[in-house]
Amino acid sequence: VQSFRPLSLACRNLVSTNMGVRFRVPLQKLHPLSRAIHHRYSGNTNPQRPPHRTAARYFTSMSRLPMRPPKPPPGSGGRGHQQQRNFWVASLAARLLKLRYILLGSAVGGGYTAKKTYDEWKEMLPDFSEYNWVIPDFVWELSEQIDLDKLAKALPEIEEILFDGILPFFPQLKYQRMLERLEKENKELRKVVLQKDDKGIHQRKVKKSLIDLYSEVLDILSDYDANYNTQDHLPRVVVVGDQSAGKTSVLEMIAQARIFPRGSGEMMTRSPVKVTLSEGPHHVAMFKDSGREFDLSKEEDLAALRHEIELRMRKSVKAGQTVSCETISLSVKGPGIQRMVLVDLPGVISTVTAGMASDTKETIFSISKAYMQNPNAIILCIQDGSVDAERSIVTDLVSQMDPQGKRTIFVLTKVDLAEKNLASPNRIQQIVEGKLFPMKALGYFAVVTGKGNIYLDGMLKAHQVTTKNLSLAVSDCFWKMVRESVEQQADVFKASRFNLETEWKNNYPRLRELDRNELFEKAKNEILDEVISLSQVTPQHWEAILQKKLWERVSTHVIENIYLPAAQTMDSGTFNTTVDIKLKQWTDKQLPHKALEVAWETLQEEFARFMAEYKGKDQDDIFDKLKEAVKDESIKRHKWNERAMDSLRVIQHNALEDRSITDKPQWDAAIQFMEETLQSRLKDTESVIRDMVGPGWRQRWLNWMNRTPDQVRHIRNETKNELERLLKLHDEHTAYLANDEVTTVRKNLEGRGVEVDPVLIKDTWHQLYRRHFLQKALSHCNLCKRGFYYYQRHFVDSELECNDVVLFWRIQRMLVITANTLRQQLTNTEVRRLEKNVKEVLDDFGEDMEKKTHLITGRRVQLAEDLIYFPSSVNTT
Repeated sequence: VQSFRPLSLACRNLVSTNMGVRFRVPLQKLHPLSRAIHHRYSGNTNPQRPPHRTAARYFTSMSRLPMRPPKPPPGSGGRGHQQQRNFWVASLAARLLKLRYILLGSAVGGGYTAKKTYDEWKEMLPDFSEYNWVIPDFVWELSEQIDLDKLAKALPEIEEILFDGILPFFPQLKYQRMLERLEKENKELRKVVLQKDDKGIHQRKVKKSLIDLYSEVLDILSDYDANYNTQDHLPRVVVVGDQSAGKTSVLEMIAQARIFPRGSGEMMTRSPVKVTLSEGPHHVAMFKDSGREFDLSKEEDLAALRHEIELRMRKSVKAGQTVSCETISLSVKGPGIQRMVLVDLPGVISTVTAGMASDTKETIFSISKAYMQNPNAIILCIQDGSVDAERSIVTDLVSQMDPQGKRTIFVLTKVDLAEKNLASPNRIQQIVEGKLFPMKALGYFAVVTGKGNIYLDGMLKAHQVTTKNLSLAVSDCFWKMVRESVEQQADVFKASRFNLETEWKNNYPRLRELDRNELFEKAKNEILDEVISLSQVTPQHWEAILQKKLWERVSTHVIENIYLPAAQTMDSGTFNTTVDIKLKQWTDKQLPHKALEVAWETLQEEFARFMAEYKGKDQDDIFDKLKEAVKDESIKRHKWNERAMDSLRVIQHNALEDRSITDKPQWDAAIQFMEETLQSRLKDTESVIRDMVGPGWRQRWLNWMNRTPDQVRHIRNETKNELERLLKLHDEHTAYLANDEVTTVRKNLEGRGVEVDPVLIKDTWHQLYRRHFLQKALSHCNLCKRGFYYYQRHFVDSELECNDVVLFWRIQRMLVITANTLRQQLTNTEVRRLEKNVKEVLDDFGEDMEKKTHLITGRRVQLAEDLIYFPSSVNTT
């Protein structure tokens, strides 16, 4: 009673001050129960007449209420009676409220879940309108005297007072009340924290949530090859079901928003949609490849989101197909949303209809199996409750993938429609109890689209209904699977890392573990060092190489097109004139181009030589492919400065115009240069002749060699012998055979039974005469070794003429001056430009991961990257 005194004071304030204690209501108008209550508490002139409590005793439990204190004595005035009347009203209201909470507490004891909120409990109470007769009539007329607005405002205070008085007598109700308060406080605190983080997200770099990181891992792995096993071992919730079974609706219930496009009987889910659910202060959605946030509390943003999902689905479907295996990634955040990753798959169909690709059914089965085959995937099987269970396709498919039901959660949709359509409502109970379908599941849930009576009829248990229970069950199963798979994978990682470390120690004990990027940086530094080494090449080395290579390139032209034609002349004046003309033509058209080609090739060869020499020291052969590619690409990009060609042409022309040999060493050097050139050419010519006719009798006898039975070689050998007899008879013969001489040689050979073609005769003569000429030139060169004295006197009064020596001196001097000029251009310009090209190529390769992967390969690289990026320790918490 003491606990209800504050209630009495609160109720007293609700009654109008002019109400008084008497009611001008005829007693006959009252209900019998009301009259009984009225006589119980009204003044009674006959003290022997018992109050009329029989009606109350028969009709309500209020007859068992404790007796009121006796009526105050008449001398006390009406104040005590008025307080008693006012207290009676408050007591009646309190007892009625007490009745409500007694029923509420009974519901709690009867199996309601502990997480039901107070508002949900009030909605679950039965209708008390049939028991209005319990309340006396005059109580209903109190509304005319009581301010209902004040009453509504005071109800929370009254309920708080009532709970404080009732809770000590009902422990369950007390704990439920405490749980509700804690949940409410926790929700408010989480909202404050989330809003605080949300406000500071642009001011500081915050860490991503666990579910967001996990979702990103799935996205990254999905970009790799489908054969990458790790992707198939990570948990996710796979939502499967027959077409139009309500998969999308269930997913939207969990996400607390209509985010997917709808269609009447039309296939809307055309590709897998991965939805990452997480808790947040605002209800928003976002695609992984877009920065736009869709506010799910606004209808226009919801419509835009559904339209965007539909566009992405249609875009992912290839021409001639109906569905796609490409995944659309979407994240949804909001207050109270359970954290998990779900994948909504296209609905399973039984028949391909018009407008669909012929392989649509098989493609959907293939996509569904690919996701469900993952041993750590949680299968959320959606079954339409409004159709016959025997028509279900997805249940058989799920049974094949998870026959033991260790990772399957069954959801029966449209239960309210099933309740109306089914003749035997017990089939629903059989389905949710796992007794109708052959498939097994971890849990069974039911979802209604309208207002069914199944819960009130006791067909379903409390934990099998409501989206909240379903979300909690799926989320708990998801994170349990994540933890188990991570722990299992951690053991695999530890064993794999041990194997990798053992392999590295056995094969590369003295090398440091470098990944592909680190190896590239190391190779880059080595290549730059090699390029810089080009600037350290001595001028003498450059000029010697350039001079040698340039003469090898132009010597044939000098011998065949300048020296040999000039030597056919009869006097020195004609010889010099012919030489000057041909040198001028050569300088104007060919010589500068040949010189630049030689210089560019020399630069390339020296670059390659330095790379090879560096490799001989501490070079790692793993860089060979990369260095070769850098060298080729740098040379390809390098463009020689053509503006130096004109100045080079003038320099070469002036060098060839000079005929003055000033001293004996220059003369001897020219003799030596001429002699070496002629000997080299004679050796090459004899080799050509030998290849034409085979080894001679001396080589056959000394080297035990035999001629091949080639008829052409036999003909050439007979032709050679005939032409050699001709040269012996005419030692001063010109370089070309006359037509009558060709005819004579041919007839002589035919007389010996050898048929020969005139072209073969001329080709053989060319090589024989060339050998004859070179032999005579070498003999003349030996004579000119003592001819410097006659040269200074311009060969006056001397039969010896050494104009050919002067020619070779002019050629030699031109080579020296050209080599010096090219060396200056190389060291001052081209080497630096090549260094710049190499740096640019290395920078380009460094930004191209595909190029680095192609050029830096091998088991060592792969093993090092596995060790570097492989976790050395795994924390499964």
